[in-house]
Amino acid sequence: MNSISVRALLVRGMLAGLVAGALALGVAYFLGEARVDAAIALEEAHSHDHGGEELVSRAMQSTAGLATGVLVFGVAVGGIAALVFCYALGRIGRFGPRATAALIAFGGLLTVYVVPFLKYPANPPAVGNPDTIGQRTAMFFLMVALSVLLAVAAVILGKRLAPHLGNWNASIAASAGYVLVIGLAYAFLPSFNEVGKDFPAGLLWEFRLATLAVQATLWTTIGLFFGYLTERLLVPGPEPVPAGGGTTSRTATAAG
Repeated sequence: MNSISVRALLVRGMLAGLVAGALALGVAYFLGEARVDAAIALEEAHSHDHGGEELVSRAMQSTAGLATGVLVFGVAVGGIAALVFCYALGRIGRFGPRATAALIAFGGLLTVYVVPFLKYPANPPAVGNPDTIGQRTAMFFLMVALSVLLAVAAVILGKRLAPHLGNWNASIAASAGYVLVIGLAYAFLPSFNEVGKDFPAGLLWEFRLATLAVQATLWTTIGLFFGYLTERLLVPGPEPVPAGGGTTSRTATAAG
């Protein structure tokens, strides 16, 4: 990869992230915001403090604020995915641009969101102790860092084991090591069970599914659209056939 190719891929990754962010924004607005409003209504119904004025209105949070956050996040994720693609292409197996982009997107969804989510799932308003929000946030990002680093280590381990065990067995061994260490992290890192008994379980479940749907939409779109853009950039198309159905000059020369 030269600097021109990296720049071109980075631009395409950010463009794919922008498109993915727009689609994820639609999912977040239509699936998630109603659940957030319901959770806020429950919080206000159980709160005795009705004073104070909101610094940012709920209408602004659910429109411009949501759009800004999701779109910026999408562009950032798309750019990072493009840089990972530049390094991974040709180094993780004999995969073409589309397959490599899809693998990176799937790995990103799994390691950056799903694995941390299973330990520290997202909570709507009215769920969680305000006194532990700092610790919960720190533990979530620690889980993200552990998951990403362990995934990188698993890829490296799999490549080193491949000459001795074969690609399939090496992949299974590396994946098993990743799952084992993640399981130990699940067991030893602190857990936070702060959902009140009076909070509707159905609402909590729907909110968490909505957040998962937003992330799945974002990463899937990046994988598919970025793969399409990279293939058009990196894979040369067929040579044009001359008008009249004649042979190409190379074929004519060989025939002569």
